Amino acid sequence: MAGTFFVILACLLWGLDTLIRYPLVERGINPITIVFYEHVVLTLLFSLGLIPAIKRIGELKLADIFSFLVIGGLGSAVATVAFTQSFQYLNPSLVILLQKLQPVVAILLSAIILKEQIQKQFIVCAVICMFGGLLISSPDIERFYHLMVSDYTMVISDTALHGYTLVAVSIIGWGATTVFGKRLSMVGFDTKSIMAGRFLVGLLVLIPFVHWNKSMILPMGEDYLRVLIMVLISGALAMWLYYQGLKRLSARTTAIAEMFFPFFAIIVNWFFLGKQLTDLQLLGGGILIIGSLIIQIKKY
Repeated sequence: MAGTFFVILACLLWGLDTLIRYPLVERGINPITIVFYEHVVLTLLFSLGLIPAIKRIGELKLADIFSFLVIGGLGSAVATVAFTQSFQYLNPSLVILLQKLQPVVAILLSAIILKEQIQKQFIVCAVICMFGGLLISSPDIERFYHLMVSDYTMVISDTALHGYTLVAVSIIGWGATTVFGKRLSMVGFDTKSIMAGRFLVGLLVLIPFVHWNKSMILPMGEDYLRVLIMVLISGALAMWLYYQGLKRLSARTTAIAEMFFPFFAIIVNWFFLGKQLTDLQLLGGGILIIGSLIIQIKKY
């Protein structure tokens, strides 16, 4: 149960992240700039964690290097950029709904890459949890339905297809990050080394995406403090909790526990921004909790 608690607590901190991140984006700050500054600070913060990894450079296998490229380059950098930019091409509600496929990717990859045994009982509980996740997103489903009725062409246009590609990259990237992060933990890398490697590789991959012009300067001095707070909460602390949970859980169980993130995000919006939850969202949260508890108790 401790592993699930760590991941759920990380999801809560990721939910708090939205109180800072989205206002920055809404004010016109380039998302890539925000993500870049995050990786700079996190790389510096966990630079000491690279020392054990440096000692093991001669022992690194190609599979280890590939794992770091996946969690850092694909997951931490490319997937984050792709997800953020997908909102420019798709209705936000559709992006959020498609993101619910991420656990499916992680579960399938855990079976292929890690050879985790997926029992029928686990699949049943996972479907229950995903149903709960869909109920949590019921307002997005309703908005998507109205979009389909009012302007179906927007859902199948070339612009929309571009958006679907970006969302697919983010889904595969984040799903793979869970699996390959677990793999690194299984072969002996400690949490600090995994996080240090993740953020360093992510920073190096992000550099070509950055526009080296005035957009790199944040409009207000306080914005640097906001980014720093966001980094400490959702980057450093949340990711440390997440990897503490991941090393105690299977990749498939971690993927289910990660579904608590959108639930906590709407709770945070309810508590801090007054955006009240609907009865369906509360029901979905209850179903998600029950399904996750069954997986833990039965150890599927």
